[in-house]
Amino acid sequence: MLSDALRSDMVAKGIDVETTLAILADLNAGLYDGQAAVAASGVPPVDGVSIVPASGTMAYRIGREAAAERLAALGLAPPEGARADGGALLFDRAALEDLGERLYPVAAWGVLNGGSATSYADRKKNAALGPAVFDAIRPGFELLAPLCDGRPKGVTPAYINPDGSPGESFLLLKMRAALLRAVRYVERFGMPERPALPFFQMTSDGTDAQLADAYAAYAAHPWIAPLVERAGTDPTRPRSARQPLLAAFTHSGDGRPRRVFDRAYGRSDSAIALPGGHGQSFRVLADVYRGLLADGYRYAWIGNVDNVGYYPDPAELAVMALSGAEAAFEFSYRTPVDIKGGILVTTDDGRRTVADIGQAISFGRVLELEAAGSRVLFNCATGLFDLARLVPRLDEIARRLPVRVSDQDKDAGRYSQAEQSTWEVVGLLDGPLGFAVEKGERFIAAKLLAETVLASGAAGAATLPPDVAETAGTMSRGLRAVLSGPCGLRLDGGSWRPAAVW
Repeated sequence: MLSDALRSDMVAKGIDVETTLAILADLNAGLYDGQAAVAASGVPPVDGVSIVPASGTMAYRIGREAAAERLAALGLAPPEGARADGGALLFDRAALEDLGERLYPVAAWGVLNGGSATSYADRKKNAALGPAVFDAIRPGFELLAPLCDGRPKGVTPAYINPDGSPGESFLLLKMRAALLRAVRYVERFGMPERPALPFFQMTSDGTDAQLADAYAAYAAHPWIAPLVERAGTDPTRPRSARQPLLAAFTHSGDGRPRRVFDRAYGRSDSAIALPGGHGQSFRVLADVYRGLLADGYRYAWIGNVDNVGYYPDPAELAVMALSGAEAAFEFSYRTPVDIKGGILVTTDDGRRTVADIGQAISFGRVLELEAAGSRVLFNCATGLFDLARLVPRLDEIARRLPVRVSDQDKDAGRYSQAEQSTWEVVGLLDGPLGFAVEKGERFIAAKLLAETVLASGAAGAATLPPDVAETAGTMSRGLRAVLSGPCGLRLDGGSWRPAAVW
């Protein structure tokens, strides 16, 4: 039973009370008890077929007839850069990018925008990287943390400028990178019959209004406004769907029956509003995906908003089209700061899935795999789907994705959270494709605010543990490469500003 005060607090925080209580009833009935940890028998190898290296030297080989048939279905011929190799065609990265750029008018890109920056900037979570790391990032943390409080993560600064000022947001960088690609298409081939690379998103009841306000301001932002008319697509007016917010539940240590957690930050009758995991996107975004397919879009990227390295990669799009795969996902080798997220594993029955650390696989088991000599592939939270094959399966996927309940210990208190993970969809697909990417190129992630500070080069590197310092250097080099390359920026007077493009 909820007190009147608690119910009122939940409503005021945008929590879907009835859905929360329904999940709570199922939890107390034991319906989620069967969601055991993933039994990982190992990690799959990067074999060039099911997992394709996607670095600058990327190459893809496919039978000539299969390539011609799949491209003909899309109204395309193999690009001139593809080389004959016996009965196959060999595509290097340049040929793949040429092909992928031609597919922009049938591809959309989206972000999972439902989360606030609360957990991201949580002091306890960031301190879990260790006292030495937290001391090194403390000045940057103190600079950015107030800018994250109560805001959607996507509109918080994605980096710190070399002059010490906060940078632009994750979303603004993504919009600019995608617009530059759409402009590239127009410059090469002319204005397409439908907008190239339209933007879509999943928001939540807690982020939707703030995001709409941010987009209204972005429409006049000098980093993207001049590109919208040239590109023929406007990311500040996305296709959108809202995810309902759920309440946190009591910690498993408090026993059963579980209740709605009602002591946030020590205040009585105070709930915590949380998204129910990005895995709900297959249900929430179902009409968006159906609409895209009906409008002539064949492919759709979806990814986490907090990864600066996530933007449309034409080479991956080309491999997706050539392979005929149902979906493709990016992975990079795990580093010491990759402690929140999922890893790619092989299960006892030979299938592959993504197991979220803490929810589906223990961190101890991850370390055991590495100690046994395996190079663990960390999920980059980026998927590329063939809409013609995804749309008929949306209801099935939404029903079959596991609901996992995990304990949390954060500034707000000790509680538990029910979530569906987007990336466990890998285990529901037949023969999903993987891309092995360089962390510094495609996975400059920020699950924690500390990672944003480290990637910005704003930490005291001399005091960092050697392994973290090495990772921070990789991330920092990668951030500079993304800002100066895909985002079309240049350093000017200690801060990043737009460079002239084409």
